[in-house]
Amino acid sequence: MSWIREGELNLLERLSANVLKAGPMPKHVAFIMDGNRRFARKKNMERQEGHMQGFDKLAETLRWCKHLNIPEVTVYAFSIENFKRTKDEVDGLMDLARQKFVRLLDERENLEKHGVCIRVLGDLNMLPLDLQQLIAKAVITTKTHNKCFLNVCFSYTSRYEITNAVREMAWGVEQGLIKASDVSEALLSECLYSNNSPNPDLLIRTSGEVRLSDFLLWQTSHSCLVFQSVLWPEYSFWNLCEAILQYQLNHKSIQKARDLHREHQALLQLEADRACVAEHLQHHGNGKPADAQRRQEALLHYTACREERVLDFLEALKAILPLWGCRIIQIFMIVD
Repeated sequence: MSWIREGELNLLERLSANVLKAGPMPKHVAFIMDGNRRFARKKNMERQEGHMQGFDKLAETLRWCKHLNIPEVTVYAFSIENFKRTKDEVDGLMDLARQKFVRLLDERENLEKHGVCIRVLGDLNMLPLDLQQLIAKAVITTKTHNKCFLNVCFSYTSRYEITNAVREMAWGVEQGLIKASDVSEALLSECLYSNNSPNPDLLIRTSGEVRLSDFLLWQTSHSCLVFQSVLWPEYSFWNLCEAILQYQLNHKSIQKARDLHREHQALLQLEADRACVAEHLQHHGNGKPADAQRRQEALLHYTACREERVLDFLEALKAILPLWGCRIIQIFMIVD
């Protein structure tokens, strides 16, 4: 089962895709691929076979996304909570991951041909060392590709990701790299595993469950959420089209909410900068009120300094991540 499926859409699928592409299309789609185990029970097969069928469906779905000009896909492959499943099932999922990342490395020429960049998001220290090494090789092999992106959330939960981002900002304050006043939503977003990706436009969950199960909670606050009853291994091109149509029907309201949130965050940052400048001028103004020009100059200077501090902090964070072992970069060092 290949990561990249070749082949064109049939005539009816092509016509439908062209109709959809006449409207606003999501650039980033996230999937909670739920229903593999229920599919296995339904078909009287082993759980592992259900998971194998689920991976096969992912490869097919990526082909559909390619034809629909969707350049980025994020999938929930393995939750930290999944470690609570039986040892046999967890071991089976680890074996399946090994097989698929070995296959990915075998397909490196095909991945390069299509420009597919693979990213793996999560705390990979929880995984067996040999699997960490395979994942690192896969990420390194495809890191320069830039036509389309597949983000695989493995050993991941959103609350863990957010907690880790807060820990990183706290470290920055402790080290004097940033000030407590520099902490913001924008900075937290830069500290998430997904900092290299735009937030998903559309999130799809299959199997009839209507919860996010701790997946991309921060990133999907202004995404279109679509819950579909079909089991993941039975997912079809038409299910994907239905979800995209729901996104298109809600596109204007979603975009408006995003724009308002962006404006609100910019206003909050401006107010925070002004408060810091006012405090500074009060302490260093010898009791004299500053005129408007001086306040504006001080504000511009403070904003430039804050932005420089944040950039330096993010660079320092990249440098120390191999020691913390919280992202994919931490295992670049152990690849042969």
